[in-house]
Amino acid sequence: MSNIIEIRFPEDQQEGTEATVTGWLVAEGDIVAAHDPVVEIETDKVVVEVAAPEAGRIAEIRIKVDEAVNPGELLCTLNTDTESGTKETSQAPVETSEPSTDTGAERSRLSPAVRQRITEHQLDPSGLAGSGKGGRITLQDVEDFLADQPSGSAGQVARSTEKADFQTEGSDIIPHDRMRKRIAESMVASLMHSAPHVTAVFEADLSAVFKHRAVNKQAFAKAGAALTLTAYFVAAAIAAIKKVPQVNSRWFDEHLEVFHHINMGIGTALGDQGLIVPVLKYSQSMDLQAIATGLTDLTGRARDNKLKPEDVRDGTFTISNHGVSGSLIATPIIINQPQSAILGVGKIEKRIKILEIEGEDVISVRPMCYVSLTIDHRVLDGYQTNAFLTELVSTLENWS
Repeated sequence: MSNIIEIRFPEDQQEGTEATVTGWLVAEGDIVAAHDPVVEIETDKVVVEVAAPEAGRIAEIRIKVDEAVNPGELLCTLNTDTESGTKETSQAPVETSEPSTDTGAERSRLSPAVRQRITEHQLDPSGLAGSGKGGRITLQDVEDFLADQPSGSAGQVARSTEKADFQTEGSDIIPHDRMRKRIAESMVASLMHSAPHVTAVFEADLSAVFKHRAVNKQAFAKAGAALTLTAYFVAAAIAAIKKVPQVNSRWFDEHLEVFHHINMGIGTALGDQGLIVPVLKYSQSMDLQAIATGLTDLTGRARDNKLKPEDVRDGTFTISNHGVSGSLIATPIIINQPQSAILGVGKIEKRIKILEIEGEDVISVRPMCYVSLTIDHRVLDGYQTNAFLTELVSTLENWS
């Protein structure tokens, strides 16, 4: 007699989370061992694998690739009867993640992490050996291949990457991936349907920060933490939030929820793959060392596609360091809903500043940047906005 158990999308996923099945790692009728991953699901811009709780044969797959799935929803059923491994299934298999001989099909069936790594190094999937079930290419397969290549020679299996000829007519059609679609939906919802955006801009002199960083950078590195300038902006933002708590809040039609904790979201660019916002949770109790350590971990895992769903949830305030790509000012920076404000940090560059020293005006060259606060005008007015930026700038300029 068959013993059928259900494999469901975990209930611990936040209600309202948008999730999509991106690839089945098995087909109906496949034998799996306990804890073998069976399906990949993309949620909150990260990918999670759902595993079989016991050994058995996949009996029925309920959710197809590219279909949405909600927490608690049935993904597939598993026949754990020990004799089921010798029986043939009469049901037709569904789309799986196994490679095919067609390069385009192979690419579409690879896991998001593998696709990202292959794109980054311009590899052709047909030139890679897969060690996964049914010959599926795993992330470790890609890493092993890259490790075996002499420096600069990975291109022997690279796809043709000729740039577009801008002297001829025509165009390229690039389909939106799931991350880009979700970013677009979030931006439109925030700007057009949720929060009236208003931006204020201040200028900050980072001379004191640069001096402190020069003295302490090596010690932080020995402790395993990169002392980036972002760490200082996080610390200064924490000080400013403590001065103006309403910035760290959420709007409801009948009330304002002001959080006692600060879960700091850090906008992290993934190149052509989009943007993700890992969250440094309970940062209000962290010193600069703890902030730097947390940022090193989060941003590293973000770029290696190793974030977990809980790493990108429950943010209460966000920093967008758009200056790393060269921009001086960006406005408005779209508020990460349902938050009430977002801090923008522009490019740091040496600029002339007139200082008053002993009653005399002195021209000095200083490392300067523009910092902006984009607010939900339902929550904050100009007074609170300027008070926040004043405290932020003062913290940076008087760093000791």
